[in-house]
Amino acid sequence: MSTPRGRYCFEQLHIDVARNTTDDFNPFHDPARWQAIRNNPFGSTIVLGFQTEFLISDLIERRHRAGTGVSTAADYGLNFSNYEFRFVGALRPGEPFDIALRNTVDKTASNGGLSTRAVLRKGDNTPVLMGTQSESAAPRFLADANLSNLPYLAELPDRTTIVDGRFFLKRKFLTTSNGKNFVLAGLGAQQDYFDELADYVSFPPLFTAALSSCGLLEKAWQRGYDFQAEPVVYTSHQISVNRRLQSTLRSNERLHLLVEGPIEDTATQRTAANPSAQRYRVFGVIRNNVILFRALFQLARLHPV
Repeated sequence: MSTPRGRYCFEQLHIDVARNTTDDFNPFHDPARWQAIRNNPFGSTIVLGFQTEFLISDLIERRHRAGTGVSTAADYGLNFSNYEFRFVGALRPGEPFDIALRNTVDKTASNGGLSTRAVLRKGDNTPVLMGTQSESAAPRFLADANLSNLPYLAELPDRTTIVDGRFFLKRKFLTTSNGKNFVLAGLGAQQDYFDELADYVSFPPLFTAALSSCGLLEKAWQRGYDFQAEPVVYTSHQISVNRRLQSTLRSNERLHLLVEGPIEDTATQRTAANPSAQRYRVFGVIRNNVILFRALFQLARLHPV
């Protein structure tokens, strides 16, 4: 049997740093708790989905900086980055893997956008993650969301249910140290995002979006959910980030996470193949209740009820 090969590999240290920088306490990533998960099919801890997504995005951003990309997107008013990923497997620490990027499709000249598809496969060619990063003039996901009736979030206590029970509010504060460590945990170079001597701060969009996991987990924990007895995993992420606002973020910035769900699926969305699906919306809101990112997450129980 040949030894699996790949250009990349996450170790447990990377997983620990990623979960610590985002306050993700899911037992799937915890080396002291993963064995307590009922009928855990993975046989070890697993890499955070946001880690792998960041690495894919980082490779795409490098391509953009080398040619067509972010500067062109800004020139054409493409102020939103959109991330759509589907999980079809999981990575364990120590497993080599590769990432294949398709050619970036550039339709900016015709008022379109930029789009790059990617596939992550283990060293034995097993697919784990596939998706697309695109740049657009308007958010691709939850574009019609209306949050005009929000109270002034900065005055509300953390872990509060607001707007007649619609949202669970989780408050986070951004720090450059957590941003740097998240980049390193995703196998990136922190100098591409943070440089004190140059007074350069650029929090990665998928770092701020990754804080959604903390909000989702805390909402479930507050309601007494047993993560070890009834484990759930992500099956897809759909995220739109306002890059213009993202570029203004600085250390100690207050980020309000508004978690909505689980959302009842319509008959057309519910399928026999995935009866245990759970869908949540998460909005990242800053300053005077301005939406920084909007996200739709789908999860599934490992043990359907």
